[in-house]
Amino acid sequence: MISDKESKHLAGIVSVSKSVWEDQKLTTTQDWAAQETPIAFEYNCVSHAVMMATPADLEDFAVGFSLSEGIVNSLDEILDIEIADAEHGKVVSMIIGAEQLDALKERRRNLVGRTGCGICGAETIDEALQIPTGRITTSTSIKHSAIQTALTRFSERQELNKEAGAIHAAAWCSEQGEIELLREDVGRHNALDKLVGALAKQKLSGAGSLERGFVLISSRASYEMVSKAAVLGAAVLVAVSGVTHLAVEIADKANMTLVGFSRPGKHSVYTCPERLV
Repeated sequence: MISDKESKHLAGIVSVSKSVWEDQKLTTTQDWAAQETPIAFEYNCVSHAVMMATPADLEDFAVGFSLSEGIVNSLDEILDIEIADAEHGKVVSMIIGAEQLDALKERRRNLVGRTGCGICGAETIDEALQIPTGRITTSTSIKHSAIQTALTRFSERQELNKEAGAIHAAAWCSEQGEIELLREDVGRHNALDKLVGALAKQKLSGAGSLERGFVLISSRASYEMVSKAAVLGAAVLVAVSGVTHLAVEIADKANMTLVGFSRPGKHSVYTCPERLV
């Protein structure tokens, strides 16, 4: 049974009881488990989506989701964000401008009368796949050794995953492989959305720069992960696990360097290898 009183200072994990069978005997003990909580996103008092996520860094999540889903194009188009407790989760209420709200309403109207809508609200394949319309022009040059440096520090920086496991991470790394910013979540897409939001807030305040560096993710690189990284304008995306063929195609179209199967001493480069030296 989960006990709120035993929750650690880290938001996103709670204490649970478990029984471990080992050496022919059963032992009951306490352990930490990752929280998976319904997070409802509202725009101008209208419910838009409910995501299952880790209830930490929710403002970053809201900003990143709004950007990566194309609901807004910049942070300043989100006029206000409020986070409130709900009976079984959290509600994140955002206020956006009239132009952005009209576009969102039009997207929702596209759903009416459809059956088997697939990727809901999408009318073309390019829209459904969130294929980037522009090409990344950043002349970033990253050393292979910098990727290896980031990998050696990646696990240590994942505070929630160290305690509970079952949690993905997305990090922004410098040209030297230093992990400058990291976000975690039970969902790999959510972790990247949180990173997108956190970086958007930094960039707006003038702190940090996205001109040089790379994104490192603990999961595979699917087309959605490439599309979200493209929203950042990230020139290099590094995945610990594998890549999908569509991720390779979209990364190539976006002029993004895509790296997969990143392990100590080895990684595979699928697109734009000229950025890595």
